[in-house]
Amino acid sequence: MKSFIKVMKALSDPSRVKILKMLQRRRMCVCEIQEGLGVAQSTASNHLRVLEEAGLTTYRKDGLWVNYTLAEASDNGYARAMLAHLNDWLEDDPDVSALINRLPEIRREKICGK
Repeated sequence: MKSFIKVMKALSDPSRVKILKMLQRRRMCVCEIQEGLGVAQSTASNHLRVLEEAGLTTYRKDGLWVNYTLAEASDNGYARAMLAHLNDWLEDDPDVSALINRLPEIRREKICGK
């Protein structure tokens, strides 16, 4: 039951759902997620920690960057099931659509100047 509750709690926050919808499109670093949501870096990091603990996201360090992706091969079956369904959900939500439309403009090189 703990695994189920972790996933449900992680998905209970609209910002975390938006993060997952962004990560469906591409891998992203914290600065890009922060920019997309319009939140502080610490807030974006906290959201990512909750998602990772629930088995919904994973990350890989690549030089200076830490890249976050969806955890397609999660050990948590509830996380895998929710990610599979989330692919089809909320595509017509105005907030999600607006965020997805902005994704091409949200680039780490532009944000961090590197």
